[in-house]
Amino acid sequence: MLAASWFSLCGFATAIPVEPAIYDLLVSMPDGITRVQVKTTTYSSRSGWQVGVGRRPYSAGNREGLVPYDPDLIDSFFIVDGDLAMYLIPSRVIAGRVQIQLRTYVRYIVGSAAGFMRLPPHVA
Repeated sequence: MLAASWFSLCGFATAIPVEPAIYDLLVSMPDGITRVQVKTTTYSSRSGWQVGVGRRPYSAGNREGLVPYDPDLIDSFFIVDGDLAMYLIPSRVIAGRVQIQLRTYVRYIVGSAAGFMRLPPHVA
C-alpha cells in the first residue's frame, strides 16, 4: 500500500492485480503502463541495507532457490529499506541479480516513508 500511495501522491493511477501476477502493482505513467514489483528489507550488514530481489519459482513446498525476475516482465522495483527510504529502480539496472546492496543504488531514492509513520502531536 505504501508504494501505491507514493505513486498516487505523485499523480499516477495505480492498480493492484486481483489474480496472482509476477508484479505487485500496475502504474499508469506518461509513457504507458509500468509493472512494479515491491520489496522491503530490514536486513542491514556492515555494508548497509540488503534486499532480496529474486523470486521463488512455484513448486511443491516452495523449496526452490531464488531466481531473478525477467526484466521483460517487470519494469521497476519499488523498494523500502529499514530506514524507510524509498527507491524506484528500473528492472534492467538490477537484471540477473537476486540480492542487492542498496547503497549502490542511492541515485534511485525517491523519498522517505518516515513521514507516513509519525503521529501528529495532537493525536498521541
